[in-house]
Amino acid sequence: MKAKRGGEIKGIRLTFNISTHDLETRARQAEKFLKEGDAIRVELRLRGREKALSNFAKEKISKFLEILSNIISVKTEGQLKKEPRGFSIIVSKK
Repeated sequence: MKAKRGGEIKGIRLTFNISTHDLETRARQAEKFLKEGDAIRVELRLRGREKALSNFAKEKISKFLEILSNIISVKTEGQLKKEPRGFSIIVSKK
């Protein structure tokens, strides 16, 4: 009999100039983590001048969450957090 393990927090890191296809690929990877019972932390790192375009970064994360919610039902744990080097949000399965 296989022992149950508690869910971990797995990381999915996005970049500022990520393409739509790559977002879909990361969403499929996130789906695997969520089906295993893990929560995921979606991070978008900003470097240099990218920090001035934080609205664009927020749109990327919301687009990723939209793609992910089309694949599997998810809920966000709290708000999108602004960190010194970008944004992060924790997502888990409903």
